[in-house]
Amino acid sequence: MSFTNGIRLYLRREIEARERQKNQGWRTMTKGRDGTVSVTRRIEAPVDEVFARLIDPSRHPSFDGSGMLRDGSGNKPVTAIGDVFTMKMYNDEMGDYEMRNYVVEFLFNRRIVWEPEMSAASRIEDLGDIGNRAGHRWGYELESEGPNATIVTEIFDCTQAPEELRAAIDNGNRWLASMTATLERLDELIGIAKSQSGPIASDA
Repeated sequence: MSFTNGIRLYLRREIEARERQKNQGWRTMTKGRDGTVSVTRRIEAPVDEVFARLIDPSRHPSFDGSGMLRDGSGNKPVTAIGDVFTMKMYNDEMGDYEMRNYVVEFLFNRRIVWEPEMSAASRIEDLGDIGNRAGHRWGYELESEGPNATIVTEIFDCTQAPEELRAAIDNGNRWLASMTATLERLDELIGIAKSQSGPIASDA
């Protein structure tokens, strides 16, 4: 599976650069052997403001901690299971590619989960993966902690992915550094938006 090889090589190159010390606000980081990993952070903002950012794919590149998300413009905010959004992606091994993401779980102000499949590729060896879902899922769970704070958990689940992909990403553990960076950046952006205008505004 060429997609698996591309992700393996990318992670090998980037994982050390993505490691960073935990800051205040972190509650848990869960490593997994079963294919599910998560990172949790407390963010000082109401749950509806945080959720509004997470369901808007056009905003995802602004707080992506992996450095792979390039452009989500043109997507509308997610509102229900069955919604689909696309994301232009890039890494040094695979070059430019695009993922189509199918929303498989949605609970307003509580949970959003999607399952990606490759929809475009620039490398010849990746063309065969177009239209195939690799069996992994990304998502967020939110828990309100009073009127002005939210516990945010990012989850990566590869329990249904092929063994080759699970081995390449160590059952998801190799994504923990970028997931940590994602929630840190999300926290920073929300804080900046609040200080500038109160309610969360667009990053444009």
